[in-house]
Amino acid sequence: MTEKKVVIDVQNLTKYYKTGTVITKALIGVSFKVYKGEFLGIMGPSGSGKSTTLHQLGLLDHPTSGKIIIEGVDVTQLSEIERSYFRLKKLGYVFQQYRNIPELTALENVFLPLRMLGVPRRIYLKEAKNILEKVGLGHRLHHHPFELSGGEQQRVALARALVHRPAILFADEPTASLDTAASDVILNLLTEFNKQGQTIIMVSHEPEHVKYFDRVIRIKDGLLEKE
Repeated sequence: MTEKKVVIDVQNLTKYYKTGTVITKALIGVSFKVYKGEFLGIMGPSGSGKSTTLHQLGLLDHPTSGKIIIEGVDVTQLSEIERSYFRLKKLGYVFQQYRNIPELTALENVFLPLRMLGVPRRIYLKEAKNILEKVGLGHRLHHHPFELSGGEQQRVALARALVHRPAILFADEPTASLDTAASDVILNLLTEFNKQGQTIIMVSHEPEHVKYFDRVIRIKDGLLEKE
């Protein structure tokens, strides 16, 4: 039996926030591994630390202590410039809010990461069109966000997150702002991309989402509960 490849190794991760004299312990010594090609769910009640965990793994925040090793790189030791390039090159993000740039069309929003990486125009246009077609928006390439429904805007955000073929896709409550039908579309798309080999880490508090995940880790009061 082939041993699963570890893409993220989280070691004794802590995150404390200080407000005046008050210290909030958002994460307390969390350790776990993420394997290549899995669809991992991070679940827990509101305020449990699940989004904090995702933000640490996605290099969107700095841990107080501990290590995060992504594809063999201890990312906690990277400089700010190195972190920025690592995010741009290796990681993709989908959030609850779509975060599309309103002045740009769907196509322009999606090719932006490739353009920032210096990919030639003919290639980034082709790649952006291809991924938009895969999420069912091949007919909406030149529409602006205000011309799209919430579900369509989230599909644009998903396409943008995947256009550069990231090693890991992070999804933080990606369906929280959507109705049931649009949510199902996004979750089914995530499942399809996962079946094609995409590693996905998704934060959710919805019990019905468990069926989509290969594995679930649960966080409560900053502590890791049993899987």
